[in-house]
Amino acid sequence: MIQKLLVTCTAICLAIATHAQDADKKKVFSRLVERESQYGQIAQKIWNYAEVGYKEKQSSALLQETLRQAGFTVEAGVADIPTAFVATFGQGKPVIGIMAEYDALPGLSQDSIPAKRSLGGNSGHACGHHLFGTASVAAAIAVRDWMKETGQKGTVKLYGCPAEEGGSGKVYMVRAGLFSQADVMLHWHPNDENTVSASSSLANKAGKFRFYGLSSHAAASPERGRSALDGVEAMDHMANMMREHVPSSTRIHYVITNGGKAPNIVPDFAEVYYYVRSPQRDVVADVWSRLEKIAEGAALGTGTRYEAELIGGVYEVLPNQHLASVMGANLKAVGGYTLNASELAFAKQLQQTPGMQAVDLATTNQVFMDRPDPSGGGSTDVGDVSWVVPTVGLGTATWVPGTSAHSWQAVAAGGMSIGRKGMMVAAKTLAATAMDLFKKPVLIEEARTEWLTKRGGAEFQYKSLLGDRKPALNYRD
Repeated sequence: MIQKLLVTCTAICLAIATHAQDADKKKVFSRLVERESQYGQIAQKIWNYAEVGYKEKQSSALLQETLRQAGFTVEAGVADIPTAFVATFGQGKPVIGIMAEYDALPGLSQDSIPAKRSLGGNSGHACGHHLFGTASVAAAIAVRDWMKETGQKGTVKLYGCPAEEGGSGKVYMVRAGLFSQADVMLHWHPNDENTVSASSSLANKAGKFRFYGLSSHAAASPERGRSALDGVEAMDHMANMMREHVPSSTRIHYVITNGGKAPNIVPDFAEVYYYVRSPQRDVVADVWSRLEKIAEGAALGTGTRYEAELIGGVYEVLPNQHLASVMGANLKAVGGYTLNASELAFAKQLQQTPGMQAVDLATTNQVFMDRPDPSGGGSTDVGDVSWVVPTVGLGTATWVPGTSAHSWQAVAAGGMSIGRKGMMVAAKTLAATAMDLFKKPVLIEEARTEWLTKRGGAEFQYKSLLGDRKPALNYRD
């Protein structure tokens, strides 16, 4: 009888605790809704700034000031990066970190209308990082408020992470030991659906190959010239032949960033920008080594010389099923959102534009589990973070269903109410997940056990794919 009573009492206590936790979350959600207009304005300002990697001075400053006003202590310019920062509230364990990004992409200026029209700028938020940074800050502030009101012990840290798009900003922050301060890291990413999964991403190395030749008159004295562009084109040709002889999951892409100034001048300088990706970083390292040999051969064959600059290098994401389950449950509880009449009209028109897929627009109000991570087809410096601390992320529908990242359509939706609605879904889910981890430290221990096993035990030692190079602060120049 006594045992039966004990079981009953335990069940009642758990029910009371669960109810209290649910009530806390509802209060946090309500407060986020109250501040939705404020956070929408912040996101819109960053969307308008559209600052590329390591140039996000206004975007970073705005997020920092928002956190300071909310009672966070902000350390700016960390890891030798002017636009990187760490904002902290609380003290002691556990330490829950939340990542924020805020860099834009070059060449994608776009108005917030369902037709392609540039605003006349040089860049645009085609990956939605204006929403990413704002939602993460909103979540951190919501958790801070909850901790202060309830007396919850522990620390919440907001990591301001610049230059995710090719600049590998988080890698330098990992090298500086900043993420090792946290017990768990949370993040999210704009997407065209609401999803959580324990999936990975592609490892990546990126860099620029610069060829130097001799200028001359292309008609009067071509024999006196040595074309740097020939060096680039020879390299590209050999790289394209190599595609047949790499693992099928490998991705190699490039753009010629400088090919000369006029056809009648033999160009003495040319530059090509390369990415190599694979699900395994050792494959990336091998293919990149072969690419460097190709550059050497191209220079020898064209009578030029070359220099290589490694700009970016990131690990594949190390997924964590335990954390994905916690975050997934919270995303299900938060749910998606419904498009109103004007948003629906916008979405229908946008879906008719080239490059879009015909996807059910009602999916903004649905949650999908175990879909590939939003970054699964691409690369992210979140990968490096995930190998030094257990990490989990989600995607939310900030874009019209059927939208590809890095498109003008993504910029357009991210600059209007559809983007902001998806942003608030992310903020609520991040906040709720952090609250669960604070209240139930066993979740952190379970996640850490899985993490240690997957990365190869305590013997694993992180080594950056970038070596010891300093942040490439001018890589977008």
